[in-house]
Amino acid sequence: MNVLITGGTGFIGSRLALALLGNGAVVRVLGQANNEAEAANQKELEAQGAEVILASVTDRGRVFELLAGIDLVYHFAAVQHEANVPDQRFYDVNVTGAKNLLDASVSAGVKRFVHGSTIGVYGTAVSGVINEQSPLNPDNIYGKTKLEGEQLVLSYQAKLPVVIIRISETYGPGDRRLLKLFRGIQKGVFFMIGNGRNRHHLVYIDDLIAGLRLAGSVEAAVGQTFILAGEKPTTTNDMVTAVAAALGTKPPRLRAPLAPFLLLAAVMEGGLRPLGIQPPLHRRRMDFFKKSFTLSSDKAAAVLGYTPRIDFWQGTKETANWYREMDYL
Repeated sequence: MNVLITGGTGFIGSRLALALLGNGAVVRVLGQANNEAEAANQKELEAQGAEVILASVTDRGRVFELLAGIDLVYHFAAVQHEANVPDQRFYDVNVTGAKNLLDASVSAGVKRFVHGSTIGVYGTAVSGVINEQSPLNPDNIYGKTKLEGEQLVLSYQAKLPVVIIRISETYGPGDRRLLKLFRGIQKGVFFMIGNGRNRHHLVYIDDLIAGLRLAGSVEAAVGQTFILAGEKPTTTNDMVTAVAAALGTKPPRLRAPLAPFLLLAAVMEGGLRPLGIQPPLHRRRMDFFKKSFTLSSDKAAAVLGYTPRIDFWQGTKETANWYREMDYL
């Protein structure tokens, strides 16, 4: 199997690439090396035999070249957390970039196109358990462009076997985004903002990778959209407690009200974004303390045979061990 993974030097893409390489696949990665984490992932992937090309999905000609001989595409490349770029950049990568890949996949005769989307397409004005039929109401430019990307992918169904995966918040060995949380708790400088009762429905990286591989192989997946999440949600309070336990330290007790930080984030974002400066605090960063999700992966279980196996307490211990091995803690 010849596989192309876009966003393949990122957390999810690189872990999927390593898993597929270990199973004998020929893996081509389209990615970036814009930071230390991506550069480290590039080095690890190349050492394991992946072909890594540093380019952008917005380069249509390059995309068509890279699709030659590819059987299976996993598309994760996206503009996501950048708060210092104009909205057009999100459209260029998340929508036009997806179209470039879809067109190139049709031309190359790709056998399956697995599109990595996000639970962000649901927005925040949701209650109860969210499934694939829940209303879609994204509330930021990332979620809006990812939803538009989903709609674009579905429009290619007559020409290309497609699968859409709405990925929950992902953590585990290889992730560096939660490293700030671990370090803050270890150093005793983290404090809770808000009441901490909002729910995160995280998925451990190994469980996600298992689900993605099923999405790329199960025949009944074609034309379908799936949520991949962990077994159950956890509150921010419990999440912080689990991290503290994995680090062998006490959970932080200091709390601050949410409203002033939301206001400060909006002011920083509004003032610094037009200058092209990534604000140290922005509204999407505050989602950690605000957004609340309970997700259902029942459809993925029924159609794909997806079964998450790692709960957050165990996954947190594995993540902390990896951070120690990498000398990040």
